[in-house]
Amino acid sequence: MASSAVAPPPRAAALPFLAAAVRSFAAAAGVSSLKVPWRRDPLLDATIERDKKWRLCSRVVREVLNEPGSAIALRYLEKRRERLRLPVKVKTFLSRNPLLFDVYQDRLRPPAEPVPFLRPSTRLTKFLREEERVRSTNEGLVVAKLCKLLMMSKHKVLSSEKLLHVKRDFGFPDDFLSSLVPRYPHRLRFAGGAAASFVELVGWDEELAQSTVERRAAEETRLTGVPMRANFELRFPRGFSLRKEMREWTRDWLELPYVSPYADAGELRPASPEMEKRMVGLLHEFLSLTVLRRAAVPTVGKFAEEFSLSNAFPNAFTRHPGIFYLSLKGGVETAVLREAYGGEGELLDRDPLLEIKDMFEELLEEGHRQWVEQQRTNRQSAGGSRDRELLASGGQSQ
Repeated sequence: MASSAVAPPPRAAALPFLAAAVRSFAAAAGVSSLKVPWRRDPLLDATIERDKKWRLCSRVVREVLNEPGSAIALRYLEKRRERLRLPVKVKTFLSRNPLLFDVYQDRLRPPAEPVPFLRPSTRLTKFLREEERVRSTNEGLVVAKLCKLLMMSKHKVLSSEKLLHVKRDFGFPDDFLSSLVPRYPHRLRFAGGAAASFVELVGWDEELAQSTVERRAAEETRLTGVPMRANFELRFPRGFSLRKEMREWTRDWLELPYVSPYADAGELRPASPEMEKRMVGLLHEFLSLTVLRRAAVPTVGKFAEEFSLSNAFPNAFTRHPGIFYLSLKGGVETAVLREAYGGEGELLDRDPLLEIKDMFEELLEEGHRQWVEQQRTNRQSAGGSRDRELLASGGQSQ
């Protein structure tokens, strides 16, 4: 249970560091001087690429749902194509995704002629009800994620605007500021006066202050009966190898004690191996809290100040290729947590909120099959018409 007031987290400096060894290690290899060549991972890139259709369709659906009465004139949606990053005309999009919307006629104003409007289809409405069910079932998980983000921040407070920007990365509902925060006054509260421009942690929760890395070590200890150190898993892609000096640095760096992202890092020296360990731990935990176990680097960067990350934090994603992968797919730098994905690029560590994505993709796939069948029918119909025309013209010539 959370306490009534935010207790200070344990100081990272209080951990049992071997001070002399750390100083020697830091002198031997400066963190900022370490360079690891970037190498593309086709499997993880393909995973990101596959999500393009889901993201596009989600944007269009949200655009319609945000309209009064969840309906919009087709011509108005067409004018928003650039903002929605919709590469085809709305009519083409509708024909390729026939199960998302119903098209009907209505008037923009009473005297005007009827024009095509869009509204959610019966199938989409059913999906939206199922989405609400999944969100309701996992509300506790969402609140825990929000608390953990606040607990990792320097002052246990984050900007409401920044949290709104990352809500889909973590699976927060669109209205989480108005629906969730007020329902958990023992955990969360608004700060910043009438504008409620910040969300603040009310009570420190020791159970939530255990990272994914620490939880895994505790579980392995329980299963084996052998005390296991909290540390990072290294999963290099097939055929990848580090230079000798980098292998040695990584080996020695992993031997340093793990620094929890929930510990106070105020006494750690900038650019030290300990600070690097803390930064990697925080980035690891941040990605572990996302639904897809990955996030755009600019998204992480929004919280750089709150999480005490240096301006050079993106370099950690390439400096530790066994922990992270930095994808450049689509012209966006995306940090991926390697251990969350299997050998075929599939998610192994599945967030319960992924059920929403799975259901939506099933709806899109069903619509795609319907579109393919319609295309086949149209081709057969066109071919039959041409055959009849040829037969008719042949009969006339005789």
